[in-house]
Amino acid sequence: HVQLVESGGGSVQAGGSLRLSCAASGQISSDYCMGWYRQVPGKAREGVASISTDGVPTYADSVKGRFAISKDNAKNTLYLQMNSLKPEDTAKYYCAADFLQYCSGSHLGYWGQGTQVTVS
Repeated sequence: HVQLVESGGGSVQAGGSLRLSCAASGQISSDYCMGWYRQVPGKAREGVASISTDGVPTYADSVKGRFAISKDNAKNTLYLQMNSLKPEDTAKYYCAADFLQYCSGSHLGYWGQGTQVTVS
């Protein structure tokens, strides 16, 4: 079983930055892909960024050049550095993981509870 706990959300003005963290515990290893997703009430959850088991990052077009995903394997922690934030980035951000090389789509096995990001 894998537990994921997000932190780092908050309120920020447009143009500002935030860094999200996702602490993973349990039976997670480097054989798990991990990713960040976000959801606005009334809309489907969308992928923001993910990182494969061999460290290859993938980004949604809407965040390319502004967000950066990284992972500290020693700490079992996933990060999302968010720069040049826009009001349309406002959402609840979720960390997810699965025993897959690549995290694609939203049908992953493990999810955190989410952290709210509000950009005004």
